[in-house]
Amino acid sequence: MSDIRYLWTSRERPAPGSRRWFVVWAKRALHFRALLKIILARRSFRVRGAQVGELSILDRFELKGTAANLSVGEHSFISGSSEIVALDQVHIGSRVVINDRVSILTASHHVGDPGWRSFRKPVRIEDYAWIAVGATILPGVTIGYGAVVGAGAVVAKDVPPLAVATGNPAVVRLNARPADLCYDPVALLPPFEAWIGRRADPASPSNPPMHGLEPRP
Repeated sequence: MSDIRYLWTSRERPAPGSRRWFVVWAKRALHFRALLKIILARRSFRVRGAQVGELSILDRFELKGTAANLSVGEHSFISGSSEIVALDQVHIGSRVVINDRVSILTASHHVGDPGWRSFRKPVRIEDYAWIAVGATILPGVTIGYGAVVGAGAVVAKDVPPLAVATGNPAVVRLNARPADLCYDPVALLPPFEAWIGRRADPASPSNPPMHGLEPRP
């Protein structure tokens, strides 16, 4: 309900009877089912015990392990074709984008152990991070504030804030992004944009991340 309240109080308010008024309400009707699907999907994760912040989109991705181990901040996006194995804590911050076919792992086996013992380690993804198509985050990794993990990268070590990690194994390029990040990756997705509108707001991106985007190395 907090999401609906936010959209209502933040809604675009064109003059009643104007052409824009009819356009806005037509878009809201058109995208109502998609908005309802987003809200119900988020609710299903919350019912299972996950912590999910305001306006985050959890597109029914595959969640293995304990849902209570998963926490997601506000205004983040996780693709429905991704997989999160939450056998330990997985913290995903606010305004994070996780694209298609991403795997986040919190458990594995010691390859040098005669008994092939397993281990578990938490994963942490900080605010404004972007995990691109097909990337894999291994147990115990922290992805820093604003960092980018490139398409297909396999990350076994921490990625510093504002860095870009590409390749397998991932190679890190430091200070590749600006420190004053201020975009909102979900604000202009059609079900939300129909309510909020395209505003000249520094918290709204001109081109929101969608499925399939890949950072350039």
